[in-house]
Amino acid sequence: MTAPNRNTLWARTLVGELAAAGVDSVCLSPGSRSTPLTVAFAEHPDIDVFSHLDERSSAFFALGRARRTGDVTAVVCTSGTAAANFHPAVLEASESRVPLLLLTADRPPELQDSGANQTTRQEHLYGDAVRSYRTLPEPETEARKVRSLRVSAARAVRDATGTPAGPVHLNVPFRKPLEPTEVAGDIPDDFERDAPLAASGRDGPFVTTTTGTSRLDGVDVDRFATAIETAERGLLVCGPSEGPDPSREALRAFTEATGFPVLADPLSGHRFGENVAWASVCGGYDSYLAGVDWPDPDIVVRTGFSPTSKVLRQYLRDADTRQLVVDPAGDWPEAEFTATDHVVADPTAVLSDLAATVDTDGNPGWRERFERAEARYWDLVEDACDEEYFEGAVLHDVAAHCPDPTTLFVSNSMPVRDLDRFGRPQTAAISAFGNRGVSGIDGVTSTALGAGSATDDPLVLVTGDIAYYHDMNGLLALGRCGVDATIVLINNDGGGIFHILPIEAFDPPFTEQFKTPHGLDFEATEDLYDLSFERVDGRAEFLEIFDSSVGDGSTTVIELQTDADASHRIRERLHERVCEEL
Repeated sequence: MTAPNRNTLWARTLVGELAAAGVDSVCLSPGSRSTPLTVAFAEHPDIDVFSHLDERSSAFFALGRARRTGDVTAVVCTSGTAAANFHPAVLEASESRVPLLLLTADRPPELQDSGANQTTRQEHLYGDAVRSYRTLPEPETEARKVRSLRVSAARAVRDATGTPAGPVHLNVPFRKPLEPTEVAGDIPDDFERDAPLAASGRDGPFVTTTTGTSRLDGVDVDRFATAIETAERGLLVCGPSEGPDPSREALRAFTEATGFPVLADPLSGHRFGENVAWASVCGGYDSYLAGVDWPDPDIVVRTGFSPTSKVLRQYLRDADTRQLVVDPAGDWPEAEFTATDHVVADPTAVLSDLAATVDTDGNPGWRERFERAEARYWDLVEDACDEEYFEGAVLHDVAAHCPDPTTLFVSNSMPVRDLDRFGRPQTAAISAFGNRGVSGIDGVTSTALGAGSATDDPLVLVTGDIAYYHDMNGLLALGRCGVDATIVLINNDGGGIFHILPIEAFDPPFTEQFKTPHGLDFEATEDLYDLSFERVDGRAEFLEIFDSSVGDGSTTVIELQTDADASHRIRERLHERVCEEL
């Protein structure tokens, strides 16, 4: 590999090896110390480059893209505070198991602790939030070091995509010159001849990683199958996606073998899609499992993260039942601490093996009870949407009107809860996502646009006013990264979620310190970010504009100004009506 200096050689080698290992996209932010990396990525023909001015938005965009694809997205920054701005996205990627590769450029060792400009300690900057960390050696043209660099690239991708997947941090120091300028004698003339393996690598990845699937042995499969066969009332609970979801084929086989109803979180990958046509997929449980005399299940099989629904979490907490929590990484995604069995295995393998072993007709009456409740519940929701348009009705309509297929991203704090309670299961291929790892409202727009960049599906983002304000920087990616979206902005002038908390009864300080009304007019973002901004009033106008804007190749922000307190009261009245009827 020819190069004008060792920094260029080092960066080209690293980037080339990452590409060979499967990295096909990178988010770059401008900076001096990262120049060798930026140039190497920009020149590589097999890597898509997304340019961002703001490192925090860049990292969240990378998070969204990696979440949508399941593959590693790299993100590059210069030294200093730029690297610290990655940290919120790193935390989210860690907790939600999203494969990110963080490449932070750094000053050389002799400048540490010297007062040198833009220099701080970047070693282990993200603590234990990363799956692995390494500060790479300083660039040299010594064969063993270059081979080590190639192996480091392969290991970084392996660690990011392992079990559990997550972020990996490579800290990359460079001395000047940082630009690809010729430095006489920097690379020996005989380097390629004397060290061909280091200089040119291999045809394909330098190191190939082969990963097996963790599955139960036959004795354990038989043991759990017997428990299912002897149960009168069983449930399959699919929490938010954590990477290796049970496949739809495995879910179908399991539900056909057991007859279990499926309580599917909207972010699980199973609330929407073809499986709704042949399984009892339920989405109204957040209302009818509370305040209704509902029998306990005898056995529960759980996959994914802890459900969004507090009602469902507490129903499972209070049930005197056997609960199998299936997690391929051996983590404990069950914060009520009442599960009885921790099953460390791949969810698809577990459901498939149980489906092939279980011999039962299930309990049709139990399943039909859920189906009747679902049918009546969704009738009541539709009636409520017709009577008075509130925030939950917006999420109900968005889920019902998304084209097939659609990438749907929902913000914390109320939008994801409203999608959970009001997003009716349907057969349209809606891929729903949210940042539920640490459930922050920072970077929501950027994450959504990153997810949209990974597919040709229409992109819909539903966000609140505080989250929209928090990440307006991210809207710059619309033009710079070639993404378009329909953004549904629910503007209740503050933190509407606090109305569901006991602090609502204490005012002051509720209004000024929790709800925090801002009075901002977001229409100004129309000119600032070259998008269309529509302020609508009522259901008919919203649906007209929503249906015409989704997937039309441009970006439209549809703002609905709502009253958070009034919406909360409507949710309460609807829940009371559900309890009365069921």
